[in-house]
Amino acid sequence: MSLVTLLPFIVLIGAMFLMTRSAKKKQQAAAQMRNDMQPGSGIRTIGGMYATVKEVNEDTVLVDAGPGVDLLFAKNAIGAVLTDDEYNRIVHGVEHDLKSDSDVVPDDASSLTETDADSDAKSVDLGKKDTVEETTDAEPTEAAAAEADDAKADDAKTDDVKADDAKTDEEPKKTDGDSEAK
Repeated sequence: MSLVTLLPFIVLIGAMFLMTRSAKKKQQAAAQMRNDMQPGSGIRTIGGMYATVKEVNEDTVLVDAGPGVDLLFAKNAIGAVLTDDEYNRIVHGVEHDLKSDSDVVPDDASSLTETDADSDAKSVDLGKKDTVEETTDAEPTEAAAAEADDAKADDAKTDDVKADDAKTDEEPKKTDGDSEAK
């Protein structure tokens, strides 16, 4: 056999070796994590339940899921061992603020670009309005001018439709020949 015919098989065997090697590393890391559990550690089971470890045995783990609720799990059922901060944040809702002295990041960019002169100016309502409201300024705003132009265009269309209706009213009505004028 030539090397060209064996090459696909060699590549396939190499890919399988690499995949099994990475899976084996993940399994070893998970087993090491489970073996490093100690009483008092916060855990998450593979089912998504959070609890505190009370006792670690060879194949099982006794956990405290709440006041008076002790559960026995297989070590393989432990999905993750959590840090104390992460466990308290998830279970008790306690946020450990590491950045208490740093600046607060705003939720939007408008506060980053706002200056003292901008804060004195009127706020602009960008919502769509049904009617044109009069502004207190001497000059109408661009939006008000655009709305006025649209209203004039709508009025012109309405006038055209009315004129067409008037023309049809002026034309004599056609009858079927039975008129009273005979």
